[in-house]
Amino acid sequence: MFYRRKFYTVKSDFVEEFNAHFNNTNLPNQLKHGARLVGRWMRDNKDNTVEIFAIWEYDSYEKYVEIETNVKNDKAHVQRIKDWYENNGGREQVLSKYILEVKNEALESTLK
Repeated sequence: MFYRRKFYTVKSDFVEEFNAHFNNTNLPNQLKHGARLVGRWMRDNKDNTVEIFAIWEYDSYEKYVEIETNVKNDKAHVQRIKDWYENNGGREQVLSKYILEVKNEALESTLK
C-alpha cells in the first residue's frame, strides 16, 4: 500500500468555501478514478488559519501515479477547478490570500 497526506493551511474565513470545493469537486473526481480517502481533518491554528489535511490510500505508488494522471487528464474536472479559482478571484489570489501553504507528502509506515 501507498499512503499520501495532502496538507493545506487555509485562512479561517475561506474554510467553508474550501471544504465545499473539496466535497463537491475534488473528492468525487478522486474517487471516480480509484483513490481511496482514509479521512480528512482540520485543526484551528488559533492565528486566523486552519490546518486541513487528508490521508489517501492507494494499492501502490505506481497506482497513485496512474490515478493522479487520470485526474489531471479529466478535462471536465480541470475546467471545474479553473472555474472555481475564477469564481474566487483567480488562482494567484486564492493561493496568495486564502490558501497559504500546500504540501503533498508520501507517508511511511513505522510498522514492520
